[in-house]
Amino acid sequence: MNNVYIALGSNLNQPLQQLITALDTLHQQSEIELIAVSPFYGSKPLGPQDQPDFVNAVAQLHTSLSPLALLDLLQSIEQQQGRVRLRRWGERTLDLDILLFNQEIIENERLSVPHREMKNREFVLIPLLDIAPQLVLPDGKTLADTASAFLQHNMQKIADYSIVGV
Repeated sequence: MNNVYIALGSNLNQPLQQLITALDTLHQQSEIELIAVSPFYGSKPLGPQDQPDFVNAVAQLHTSLSPLALLDLLQSIEQQQGRVRLRRWGERTLDLDILLFNQEIIENERLSVPHREMKNREFVLIPLLDIAPQLVLPDGKTLADTASAFLQHNMQKIADYSIVGV
C-alpha cells in the first residue's frame, strides 16, 4: 500500500461541506483507506485578496492506486463537486492536491510530487504537521523543521473531521 498525503481546499459553495464531501467520497473508495485527517483551518487567500477565506485540511491515506490513477480519481471528485477555478490563485469550489506519495519524487507533465509549493504554504504545512509530526520529507528534512517558520500562523481551527468506521 502507498502512503499518501493530500491537501484539500475550498472557498466557494459552502467550503467546509465541500471538504467533508470530498473526504466522505475518498473514504467510500475500495482502493483507499483514510488514515488521518487534520483539523479544518480557515485561512486567508494566498492570491487575490478580493475573495472569500479558504477552508483547508490535509489527509493521510493508504492506497493501492498508482500516482496518476490517484490524480485521476482526485480530479474526478473535483469535477463531481462542480469544480470551479476562476483565476490563478483565485477562488475555487474544490482543490485536491497530492502532496507526498511514499517517499517518491515524481516529475512529469501531469504531476509533481512532492507538491512544488507545499514548503511555502502554512495552510499545507500546519495541517500536515498536525497528523504527521514525525514525518521526514523526501529531501531528508523533517516536516517539523520545514514547518517551523509557520508555527506563528494566523489560521483558525474551525472544525474536525470524524472518519466513520475507524
